[in-house]
Amino acid sequence: MNIFDHYLIEIKNLILANTDVLKLDKTDNLSGVNLEVPPEEFDFDLSCNIAMVIAKQNKINPNDLAIKFKDLFLDKINNFSKIEVAGPGFLNIKLSKTAMINIITSILKENNLYGSNTANSTYNIEFVSANPTGPLHVGHCRGAIYGDVLANLLKFNGNNVTKEYYINDYGTQIKNFVESVYFRIIEIKYKKKFPEKDNLYPGHYVKDIARKIIKNKDLDFKDFEKNFDFLKNESLKASMDLIKKDLKQLGISHDNYFSETDIVNNNLVNKAVKKLEVKNFVEEGYLQPPKGESNENWKKTKRLIFKSSLYGDDTNRALQKNDGSWTYFANDIAYHMDKVDRKYKNLINILGADHTGYIKRISAAVSALSENKVKLNCKVCQLVKLYKSGEPFKMSKRAGDFISVQDLLDHVEKDQIRFMMLNRSNDVELDFDFDKVKEKSKDNPVFYVQYAYARINSLLRTLNIDLLKKVELEINKFNTNTMEDRIIRKVFEWPKIIESATRKFDLHKIPFYLYELSTLFHAYWSKGNEDNNYKFIENEKIKRAEVLVIINLIAIVIQNGMKILGVSLPDKM
Repeated sequence: MNIFDHYLIEIKNLILANTDVLKLDKTDNLSGVNLEVPPEEFDFDLSCNIAMVIAKQNKINPNDLAIKFKDLFLDKINNFSKIEVAGPGFLNIKLSKTAMINIITSILKENNLYGSNTANSTYNIEFVSANPTGPLHVGHCRGAIYGDVLANLLKFNGNNVTKEYYINDYGTQIKNFVESVYFRIIEIKYKKKFPEKDNLYPGHYVKDIARKIIKNKDLDFKDFEKNFDFLKNESLKASMDLIKKDLKQLGISHDNYFSETDIVNNNLVNKAVKKLEVKNFVEEGYLQPPKGESNENWKKTKRLIFKSSLYGDDTNRALQKNDGSWTYFANDIAYHMDKVDRKYKNLINILGADHTGYIKRISAAVSALSENKVKLNCKVCQLVKLYKSGEPFKMSKRAGDFISVQDLLDHVEKDQIRFMMLNRSNDVELDFDFDKVKEKSKDNPVFYVQYAYARINSLLRTLNIDLLKKVELEINKFNTNTMEDRIIRKVFEWPKIIESATRKFDLHKIPFYLYELSTLFHAYWSKGNEDNNYKFIENEKIKRAEVLVIINLIAIVIQNGMKILGVSLPDKM
């Protein structure tokens, strides 16, 4: 139950039903009205700005209007037991004990569904999609985890989600990769030196792939062109196996793999271009030379052009290169046409920091292909900077010229990586400190959340009680203290966090919230060591029934949150 949405609707409806009584001329725009958690210094459960929003529209004093609203709410809404006007016209609201009991009972009943927003849409999330030319590097790690957790979040809300990997297995970079494997085979099998060419991949993993191919197939490899198709298939398979292994160690798997080669073989680009031509979104013409780049090699060539500027792009985009072959963008349009044809209502692409400039053109393509019926949402994950002891940390580069995901996993565990990669907004750079993620202290968020759950389990083991045991709540016997009220309010906030994280895909809000909730719990635990009134156990029994309620609420939220993040919850630490 999202109490913020529930009571906001009730408040708005009440105001609209009493416009004449309140002598209001304008109540037509309530979009700016919200219900929030009041600051900690106020002993209230909800805070509403409706008086200020409506006062501005009607050009009256918001404080005077807030007093009128206060009287109306207390008279008409039984679940509000106390209201106070604060500041310029905020209404701080306290829920009745009956309301609190009903909400808590509902949370305990919802259990692993608590916080989810009922939805039933279809999503295709394309993420990682690293070139299949070797293992993943640290730069892929953040986007991989972001995409996986976003899928978990959307599934938690009841959506049908496909996690997709686009395999860029066509073009120059693939030929260079296959050629690199070929020269390693020649080096190993025929003792010829690996050539020093800038376009080749020098990583140690290329040697491993070459050895694997030699071991599995006894061929005369001297003729590159003759063996190209075989070498391409084997090299790409080996490389994708490396990538899938890296992803598996991060707790990630994809539902579908889509090959760029299939786009070419199935003639999808021609189909996509014809589809756009029918709608008059393609023309034959000339483009201006790229801004800010050397024009020495640029030729004024007539080619097919997509009118992406009709859909908000800065300029129209070429579908053909100078030689008449399709551009990478044309292939990408064909790929997204296939997504649209697969009837997804929502498309999401998780991109690296170097792809920001690509968003407008591909979004324009999806709008044109779907007649604005399918929405493409592109999220960019910024760079990750590695630190140790406060200094930039450079690990071994056994993969070649980059730090691999495997290098990272050799130093820290999957849980630490997943949690910390989401601990800041995806659109800002992330500092990943190896010392902090290994600390067993409050400064390590993932440890602190896991430790809260482990402490709850240790308490239940002591009491010989199962987690999430059915708790009977009696209004007359349910009396909470100040710390418990703060925790309950924080638990009530969970559906609002989920709603907010889902609306803008701000996934960092989830680990941040879980850390805040865990901090409250640890303070609650420690208070028992200082004050006998806060002790949980007395004579080997639970001292107050309220404690059992509180730890059940916390456990439900931590379990749901960490499941979305894909981070484990050990019972003991």
